[in-house]
Amino acid sequence: MALLHVDFFSTVLGMSMNMDVILPQQTWGQIGMEGMCAEGKYKTMYLLHGMSDDQTIWQRRTSVERYAAKLGIAVVMPTTHLAFYTDTTYGMKYWTFISRELPEICRTFFPQMSDKPEDTLAAGLSMGGYGAWKLGLGASQTFGAAASLSGVLDIMKGYRKNMQENTKNLPLFQGIFGSEEQLKDSDNDLFALAGRLAAQKKALPRLYAWCGTEDTLYEGNLSAWKYVKDLGYDLTCQASPGDHQWKYWDEKIQDVLRWWLETDLDLQ
Repeated sequence: MALLHVDFFSTVLGMSMNMDVILPQQTWGQIGMEGMCAEGKYKTMYLLHGMSDDQTIWQRRTSVERYAAKLGIAVVMPTTHLAFYTDTTYGMKYWTFISRELPEICRTFFPQMSDKPEDTLAAGLSMGGYGAWKLGLGASQTFGAAASLSGVLDIMKGYRKNMQENTKNLPLFQGIFGSEEQLKDSDNDLFALAGRLAAQKKALPRLYAWCGTEDTLYEGNLSAWKYVKDLGYDLTCQASPGDHQWKYWDEKIQDVLRWWLETDLDLQ
């Protein structure tokens, strides 16, 4: 595999941005690892970070490069700051950046990346799990599948919790989403987004989710899972003992890759 640290300019955001990119490479002779390179265009996973992190975190906390090496896929890990993958009320268009501009930039820089929705996965943890499902539900023409690990899938519940219990986050959440009334039923509300897409009778993205039963986000996940299932989405969801930490996400990202690529390959 090749690991690239890419600094580039976002016209949408009006500033320089960063991403780490893993590209397939057929290799022989590496100690403890073999690199694969599938034929044709690269299937690509856009792997999103959570609230406290940046584009480096998946490399630092998991063995995602080793897992990708066995599959011959590309992985894009962008920094998106603390904006919940949203065109914020304070004027920064992070949703437009992540859903439109970034895939275009990546496919220009790396023309071997496939532009087919079925070859493009959005995945992420916590805030990134919300972002991943948002990409699947709000940009399904680009992202044919979306996977959330411990995601903030019920954003209305998360908004109210922060308003009531963690008032220091009040300016942050209002700056991103506006008021509760502005958030409800908007394209930032995954329940509303899922309902609108299902009503259009278009092809629906495949969805995956995992959440630990001791996670504070667990109840919100259960609500979201039931809602999209009732709408007819192809959802694979799993719950198991665990809370909000990396030892689970390192394990579960392997399950995500096997689910997406429909393989039972041992990635360890």
